[in-house]
Amino acid sequence: MPKMKTHKGAKKRFSVTGSGKVRRNKANKSHILTKKSSKRKRNLRRPGLIATSGDEKRMKRLLVA
Repeated sequence: MPKMKTHKGAKKRFSVTGSGKVRRNKANKSHILTKKSSKRKRNLRRPGLIATSGDEKRMKRLLVA
């Protein structure tokens, strides 16, 4: 059986932390920023974590390397 390949789209969007959690960047930070408040833009900078364990499991399967 050949090795599993890393899903390149997932690789660009998600990363696994040292403790094994899946990290992602938040959406809505690329354009139309003038109408968004400074507080909202600042909070979008912080990475989000994948909340549900099922999604996390799926992402780790895509990121197998």
